[in-house]
Amino acid sequence: MYTLEKLQKLDAQDPLAKYRDEFELADGLIYLDGNSLGPLPKRTKERVIKGIDVEWGTDLITSWNKHGWMNKPHDLGDMIAPIVGADKGTIKVGDSTSVNVFKSVAAALKIAKSGRSVVLSDTANFPTDLYMIQGLQELIGKENCELKVVDETEVEASLTEEIAVLLLNEVNFRTGRKYDMHAITQQAQAKGIIVIWDLCHSAGAFPVDLKGTNTDFAIGCGYKYLNGGPGAPAFIYVADRHKDVVIQPLSGWHGHKSPFEFSTEYVPSDTQTRFVVGTPPVLSLLALEAGLEIWQDVDMQQLREKSLNLTDAFIELVETRCAEYGFTLATPRERAQRGSQVSFAHEDGYPIMQALIADKVIGDFRAPNLLRFGFTPLYTSYQDVWDAVDRLRIIMAEKKYDKPEYRVKAAVT
Repeated sequence: MYTLEKLQKLDAQDPLAKYRDEFELADGLIYLDGNSLGPLPKRTKERVIKGIDVEWGTDLITSWNKHGWMNKPHDLGDMIAPIVGADKGTIKVGDSTSVNVFKSVAAALKIAKSGRSVVLSDTANFPTDLYMIQGLQELIGKENCELKVVDETEVEASLTEEIAVLLLNEVNFRTGRKYDMHAITQQAQAKGIIVIWDLCHSAGAFPVDLKGTNTDFAIGCGYKYLNGGPGAPAFIYVADRHKDVVIQPLSGWHGHKSPFEFSTEYVPSDTQTRFVVGTPPVLSLLALEAGLEIWQDVDMQQLREKSLNLTDAFIELVETRCAEYGFTLATPRERAQRGSQVSFAHEDGYPIMQALIADKVIGDFRAPNLLRFGFTPLYTSYQDVWDAVDRLRIIMAEKKYDKPEYRVKAAVT
């Protein structure tokens, strides 16, 4: 049973508590939306300002070499590698997650078993992944790329020998349900299927083992748990066994074997560098680099244990302290099946979340009725869990959410 005293004791013993001071977090704010956008690391301002004032402002074009701008897609990939269980050199940073989905699916189809063109995914996948496959299908024809979408409970049964490529989000962005990456990758590859994992809700949330699971490709974003800032560059992983045989369609000059020869003919790099496309977005990469520096001495097993403790506590406290208010758990209770978030369903989910945000508990809402809370062990404390549930309990008891302004959803243009 989680009491306030027990949570405070866990905070006092927390080996990760020191990382909270790395972030800009307002007093009294409980930030439970790092699975959408990580907060600002304190070191990021200084790093980006130096990049603007000194590297760009003073050193100008010499900074491509003097300050290592040219190598940022590779250097940052090597910083991400230990977070997701990959070898150095196998991850490159650049472009958006959506673009990297396009590149990886197109490349995977090229090395898929002859006669196969079906890309299998699930209805729980983040929509942009499905949209990119639909766009590729439209571009090259259904005979070369055919999207098949099934319910997440049907994925394993759908791994048949007609499937060319499997693309899944390891964590369901709505519910926080986590796939068994190792088991599914093994099962798919036994059928000759190329496997791609989307790690947007995994990288920095808990340990990932890309090499150990024998994953073929993976992609992920830099702005959630990695704290690279809004729209931060994404990353792409390509297993070493594929690095010099796969072809990806966006054959930009930075993926060329000898980019500064300026040849009129494209010759791809013989490493994962062929997945780099255009000129690196340096200022964005500097912000992401600052966020990644924090991770270099984080114990990933301690991170996972705290994540599970935080989510266990939140589930228990909502279900006991807010038992009479109609919340239904949408996240798996089984620890092994849970990412680093908790979602509760409620018919008034949207206005309740707006009331929480007004009371400085920042989570988010996902249609049709899910309140979603992300738990980031580097800066979320156990006290935050108690205080967040306490504020939720008061909002429900006093019906503070029942206001017209909380029911008006923001316009999207």
